[in-house]
Amino acid sequence: MTTVRKLIEEKAEIKIYSVPSTATVFDALQVMYEGNTGAVLVTEDEKIVGIFTERDYARDGEVKGRTAKDTIISDVMTKQMVLIKPETTLEECAELMGKYHVRHLPVIEKERVVGIVSIRRLAEGLLQENKGTILKLESYILGTGYGE
Repeated sequence: MTTVRKLIEEKAEIKIYSVPSTATVFDALQVMYEGNTGAVLVTEDEKIVGIFTERDYARDGEVKGRTAKDTIISDVMTKQMVLIKPETTLEECAELMGKYHVRHLPVIEKERVVGIVSIRRLAEGLLQENKGTILKLESYILGTGYGE
C-alpha cells in the first residue's frame, strides 16, 4: 500500500501556501491563483489555525453577500481540519476525504506541515498504485496475454 510519504517524496518541490488569519479572502484567492492551488493554510503566529479552499469561497463568499476584498479569511476558513501523517495510506486518505467531505488533507510530521494531499493528487496516486491491476483486467477483457 502506498503512503502519503511516497507522494511527497515523488514531488520535486513541495510548496505550502499560507496566509495570515487577518488577510482578506481576496488576498487568499490571489495566493491561490499565483500558486495554482485550490487551498491555502491560515496561520496565526506561525501556527496553523485553519484552511481556506475554493469550496469555502464558493459556499461562504459572494453568494452570501460577502465581498472578497472586505471579508477576513478567519471568518470563512475551515477551522476543524482533518490532519494526516506521512504514514497514512492512500486508501485511508480516501476514506477520510469521504467521511469528512474534504478535498485537502494537510500532512503533519514533527508538528509541522510537510505537504497537503489534494483529492486530485490522491486520485493520481491511487490510479498509479492500481495500474498493474487495471492492465491485467484490460488484458483479460480484451483476451490479450491470456494465460500469462
